[in-house]
Amino acid sequence: MSRLLAWLDLERPPQAAPLGWRCFQLALLLLPASALLAGLLLLVALIQGCQRRPPWWQDRLNLMLVAVSLWMLLGAVQAPSGWLAWIGLANWLPFFWAFWGFQPYLEGPAARRRLALWLVAGTVPVLVTGLGQMLLGWSGPFQQFGGAVIWWVQAGGNPPGRLSGLFEYANVTAAWLAMSWPLALAAWLQHARRWREGGNTRLVWLAGLAIVVAQVAALVATDSRNGWGALVLGLPVVLGPGRWLWLLPVLLLALLPVLLATLPGVPAVLQAPLRELVPQSVWGRLNDFNSQGVRPEALTRMSLWTMALQLISQRPWFGWGAQSFGAIYKERAGYFINHPHTIALDLAQSHGWPVAVGLVGLVLWLLLRTAQVGMANDRLFERAWWAATLVLVALHATDIPMYDSRLNIAGWILLVGLRARLSSGPDRGAAAGS
Repeated sequence: MSRLLAWLDLERPPQAAPLGWRCFQLALLLLPASALLAGLLLLVALIQGCQRRPPWWQDRLNLMLVAVSLWMLLGAVQAPSGWLAWIGLANWLPFFWAFWGFQPYLEGPAARRRLALWLVAGTVPVLVTGLGQMLLGWSGPFQQFGGAVIWWVQAGGNPPGRLSGLFEYANVTAAWLAMSWPLALAAWLQHARRWREGGNTRLVWLAGLAIVVAQVAALVATDSRNGWGALVLGLPVVLGPGRWLWLLPVLLLALLPVLLATLPGVPAVLQAPLRELVPQSVWGRLNDFNSQGVRPEALTRMSLWTMALQLISQRPWFGWGAQSFGAIYKERAGYFINHPHTIALDLAQSHGWPVAVGLVGLVLWLLLRTAQVGMANDRLFERAWWAATLVLVALHATDIPMYDSRLNIAGWILLVGLRARLSSGPDRGAAAGS
């Protein structure tokens, strides 16, 4: 046990409490498997992370989050959705606290690299259960610890034919795999550079390669357009600008047949042979051809966004309250859809445009500012961390995976990593490798 604790204490940032650092690492390992167990560990880490710190109000970003919190509370008081508005605040307010309290654990490149590896290790059960349900017909639910851990594994996936793994729905699984994809790629590339050392290094390299290949296969099997896009979006950032001279033309040549087979208006003499080359499961999914005559117009993104804009125009300042969109859409369009499938419209519709501007602006500022200080073209795991955040932010433009608590937690941890980079600079802490 002492050796395990000593190993968990490695690369601990100077400001991080030992118990909190151990709990934080184990929480990231368990996060996709059990939000409950991970949440309990993160609560311990959060309490520890708030001790012996400068006052929280010295950080202007915290003051902005307090202002957003007060606006949300004022909106909940008058929200037409009633008690649901108060429950919906749980998706936000605790994470404003965590944004400050988790920062000691993400100080320095070495700590972020280590935590990225824990997230990759935690993704392995997602891959195993997902590929198992699709290839071997595995079916759950699998329960442990008296139901504290439940994996909703359905044979053939959910929806049928789409890999979902231990998550309840394929799109959520795709979001987790897309988020962790840059980190898994970095973990493999790190050991690829040491191939000549032989021995255990080669075994670790082969294990990393297996995870990368499984991750790509699983993302493809989710049949998620967002997941497919994430494979392309994260790759150039992780590999770094030094490889763009050959990588970007290769990506363009690889994607060009898919684009020409998918986009409307392409001459039939050119598009027809390309649609023979590119599987219909790909181009038909990208342009919704496979859904024609199956999906009602009311279930399309444009219909959802149009309704959200109408609702925002009616209550622009404080919104309709959290969890209100589904009931309103059911009443007006005849279908129950939980949210409008883009985070900016969801925030504005639920809490008002000031909240939407504040939170979306904060996230975009963190991405842009860390890119300006060099995180996006720094050492390998710094690029991967930034790329993982970029991918998850991009996913929220056409879906809202943060309504799964595990992805919400992971997303805020990624954002805290960006904030810690701005607070400490690139070279604070032990070196994390190139």
